[in-house]
Amino acid sequence: MKSHIPRKRFGQNFLNSPGVIRKIVAAIAPRPQDRMVEIGPGLAALTEPLLEALDHLHVVEIDRDLIAGLKQRFAPEKLTIHEGDALAFDFGTLVRESQEKLRVVGNLPYNISTPLLFHLADFADQVRDMHFMLQKEVVDRMVAAPGGAEYGRLSVMLQYRFHLERLFIVPPGAFTPPPKVDSAIVRLVPKSAAELEPCDGELLAKVVTAAFSQRRKMLRNTLRELIDEESLAALGIAPTARAETLSGSDYVRIVRALSAG
Repeated sequence: MKSHIPRKRFGQNFLNSPGVIRKIVAAIAPRPQDRMVEIGPGLAALTEPLLEALDHLHVVEIDRDLIAGLKQRFAPEKLTIHEGDALAFDFGTLVRESQEKLRVVGNLPYNISTPLLFHLADFADQVRDMHFMLQKEVVDRMVAAPGGAEYGRLSVMLQYRFHLERLFIVPPGAFTPPPKVDSAIVRLVPKSAAELEPCDGELLAKVVTAAFSQRRKMLRNTLRELIDEESLAALGIAPTARAETLSGSDYVRIVRALSAG
């Protein structure tokens, strides 16, 4: 496995810093009975220390060469390998097998991180928590507050479903090959049913996507196909406002108004 050449098409940057690995595992705090899945185990930098704490681990890996190496290193009683694309994987199957909520971890490939986060959000009610290594810029967008340039569709949609926390930054030198940017570890904990503001999730996605489709334009323009100026004003939302100034709750109120109308 050590001779594996990182593949650009899979966005492979392999973690190689023992100190960073220890810090990540400490943040995850695995317990023996945890139902855990690792996305993109790669050269097993995280897999190995996780298995020292866990009775069993599931992994999702697309690279057949890496899968062969994992099969050589780890017994099937300890490691279940799901070969394929994490973007198409049904994480719910791992929960249905045991009824225990899933813990998801991984050093996510930069090239699919945003669509993968949206895919994982679909399983939020079956997840206990998620810990990911991502490009720092992506994590900053995930946790951003309204009003800034980093706040956008990713911020609104993930903050609707999860409590998010940026834990710490990981420098390029912790990887082989070193990426050109800093990375960061982020924790996502699904909101409880009591914390979730009820609304139509598909309609919320549609409204948020439309609002941020042209950031410089006012809501009366970006949302004109969905809601008129009078209805926005009636909700206490200025039609002349721009997408990044609205909170997640503001978007939920728009969706509720559309659903009611």
